Amino acid sequence: MILNETIAACDPLDGKTDGVVARTDLCKLHFNTSSLIGTPYSCAASPVYMGFPPHPAWPAQNGTVTAKAVQVADTIIQGLRDSTGKQAYLSYQPASVFADAFTQYDTNTSSFTLWPSDFAAQFVLPFLDLVNATSFANLDNVTYDTLKQWMYQGWQMYESTLHTTWPDLSSFHSFHGKILHYHGESDFSIPTGSSVHYRDSVRKIMYPHLSYNASNAALNEWYRLFLIPGAGHCGLNAYQPNHPFPQTNLQVMIEWVEKGKVPQTLNATVLQGERKGENEQVCAWPLRPSWSKSGNGSVECRFDKQSLETWEVEFDAFEMPVY
Repeated sequence: MILNETIAACDPLDGKTDGVVARTDLCKLHFNTSSLIGTPYSCAASPVYMGFPPHPAWPAQNGTVTAKAVQVADTIIQGLRDSTGKQAYLSYQPASVFADAFTQYDTNTSSFTLWPSDFAAQFVLPFLDLVNATSFANLDNVTYDTLKQWMYQGWQMYESTLHTTWPDLSSFHSFHGKILHYHGESDFSIPTGSSVHYRDSVRKIMYPHLSYNASNAALNEWYRLFLIPGAGHCGLNAYQPNHPFPQTNLQVMIEWVEKGKVPQTLNATVLQGERKGENEQVCAWPLRPSWSKSGNGSVECRFDKQSLETWEVEFDAFEMPVY
């Protein structure tokens, strides 16, 4: 219910009501999850789903949104913070599926219990603890400080071999390389903000003496980031079915490299829902989409300083810079 109501509230903020949240940054600025406390819900039973994200079977449920549920949702969205309140990492955007909050139903006790993902265990146990196991027996004594320590330990052990966020792309750029980087804005697994943060790290490292606008313009000549409205993790999103998804990226890249045709917007197509087959253009970061009130389907790519600030995160839980 929190997810569905967030989508409904934030959908029109981009100027077009189509079931797609194209401005999750405006959602952060203008939607308060606590307004949903007391909202009634009724959910049908759901079988086991082994797609992505997978979830266990659930019985039919009904009730009202509680303050505790809102606290869980807000804690997930605000990202990982240690016990002193310092930011260790960011999370996904509002209107993304709360996959990390999924629970399982215990028929023996007629209650919901934790349903921990094994994704973390598959790194922590064999790569940090160096044991031959890929599933946690339990999460006893695992706190946010534990998660922060796991991150730092993995960073120290594997920076030379698994470090994927090196921001100095001078060598790549010197060979006239081009980067077409895109990320679903409602990704529920790898936070959309991680792509925003990485590109901004490249901008700051590569053009430290230029202003914000000048450095963005310089970086956009060879590195363009596109946030795909409503898209999930590397694909479609059933909760926002009318969202577009890029289908011609290879051709876009070929024309950019071989013909010098810079992709001012990214070509995308709606692949499901009531708008299936419609074309849509996706704005290049840091410009954000806004649809005209006339409803003619045209998108205007705007610079919005206040909304851009919602993407800025300082990882003050670490002494080293996080790229």
